Amino acid sequence: MSPAKTIESRDRLIFAMDVADPAQARQLAETLGDSVRFYKLGLELMMSGGYFELLDWMLARGNKVFADLKFFDVPATVGAAVRQLAGRGVTFVTVHGNQGIMEAAAKAKGSVKILAVTVLTSLDRGDLDDLGFACDVEKLVISRARRAFEAGCDGVVASGLELPALRKAVDNRLLVVTPGIRPVENRPVDDQKRVVTVDQAFRDGADYIVVGRPIRDAADPRKAAEAIQQTIAGVFRDRG
Repeated sequence: MSPAKTIESRDRLIFAMDVADPAQARQLAETLGDSVRFYKLGLELMMSGGYFELLDWMLARGNKVFADLKFFDVPATVGAAVRQLAGRGVTFVTVHGNQGIMEAAAKAKGSVKILAVTVLTSLDRGDLDDLGFACDVEKLVISRARRAFEAGCDGVVASGLELPALRKAVDNRLLVVTPGIRPVENRPVDDQKRVVTVDQAFRDGADYIVVGRPIRDAADPRKAAEAIQQTIAGVFRDRG
């Protein structure tokens, strides 16, 4: 586990609000109540209309927002897009791309923290071969994390499977946000291929985890979120 950063335990759970429209998002946020304080708003909601109204609504409720928009374009365009978010109260935004793109995002970030995507947790070795990446997954993640830190990014999005090696290789000041979390190892089939449990992610060095389906699709989403919060609290209590 990495050395402690000043992050409140209940902020370490980020819920992936992957629903079809802002009305559903508001309803689910009301259901979750104070069991979730940090929300990830992604491309599906962006394309549904009302994204920024939803973002403002969540901020007004006292929630934190992770704008998972994965900007990937020429550096000037990515920098301009990040600059548009800088004054909106967003905590994190994601970017893809090479050194120039990451540097442009970092220069324009203002108060928003830049997270560079390493390797999507929906990709496995076969997918990377298909994309033309012949190198080892772990080496690719570490390389991208190092470059993100050098570019001035605040953190990376990385699978829990690469966390131990990443923490040994990259400065601990780099935040690590880990998706592909499943509360138990006996999980249903879904589009996440490289997954870990809540406990494993934090013990191996994650600063935040992103959880979607295990909360959203639970019979009682609030109860599911609270169970994860209790697990997180236990990890850091044991560590203290």
